[in-house]
Amino acid sequence: MANAMQEETQHKPVLFSEAIAALNITADGIYVDGTFGRGGHAAAILDRLGPEGRLIATDKDPDAIAYARERFGCDRRFQIERGSFVMLGDMARQIGVAGKIDGVLLDLGVSSPQLDDASRGFSFLRDGPLDMRMDPDTGISAADWLAQADEWDMAQVFWRYGEERYSRRIAKSICARREQQAITTTAELAELVASAVPGKERKKHPATRVFQAIRIFINRELEDLGEALNGIVDVMRTGGRLVVISFHSLEDRMVKRFMRDQAKGTELPPDLPVTGSPADRRLRVIGKPVFPGDQEIQANPRARSAVMRVAERL
Repeated sequence: MANAMQEETQHKPVLFSEAIAALNITADGIYVDGTFGRGGHAAAILDRLGPEGRLIATDKDPDAIAYARERFGCDRRFQIERGSFVMLGDMARQIGVAGKIDGVLLDLGVSSPQLDDASRGFSFLRDGPLDMRMDPDTGISAADWLAQADEWDMAQVFWRYGEERYSRRIAKSICARREQQAITTTAELAELVASAVPGKERKKHPATRVFQAIRIFINRELEDLGEALNGIVDVMRTGGRLVVISFHSLEDRMVKRFMRDQAKGTELPPDLPVTGSPADRRLRVIGKPVFPGDQEIQANPRARSAVMRVAERL
């Protein structure tokens, strides 16, 4: 338990106060934490709930599930299921809370405990096995993917998910190296990418975008997000809040577009004699995007790319 508590202390959620405030928590409400992590948000939500309130959580990571059950398992208001937040819509229907959910929080990306654990293979700053799976029991590891991926497909992943301008050069170098020996550790991949990139960006490791791209790809992060958003809105009650914190431009673009489209509804031809708002509008965007302040970024450099968007169910 001591190690788990230490992890939670080290992992400070980004835009923490802003996210909790945006959920507009009521004591008897039903809330969802779709990315439990190490329970920072969950603890704050439970602190604000009364005896009749309820918190439902999901996470792919078995370590997160174990910690959740250890810390909150005796709280009858809390339940957690292992898996992607894609399952939230079906899960809500199965447990009888569809149409009753007052707030959903998605804190996207990888958590600090995952990054800091070398055995998970997420970070180029710590040498460890090249895995990167949020659920180590599902899918293939980063090492296995690099061993079998086509050079063109690899370059496309680096470009699409990492916006890496040297994607083709890096993919070619990986293919050349793997003919001689397998790439199995984070240090090996980081060194290889650094040697393939001609210029060095100030304050950014050359392997940053490649590691990010591989992680997003093998965990299906964008696909899960796109699939989940519709299902989540379907099971929220009128007035319920959807709060999403993104750390990647592709994620944020997807969330922004989804909220905008759901707020507009079906756009009819301008010459049709129709007045009023479209009947299929499902969301109302709340406020402007929220970014971390300078003080938070200085205290936690990982916060620098974060953006939070909020919408309300109509």
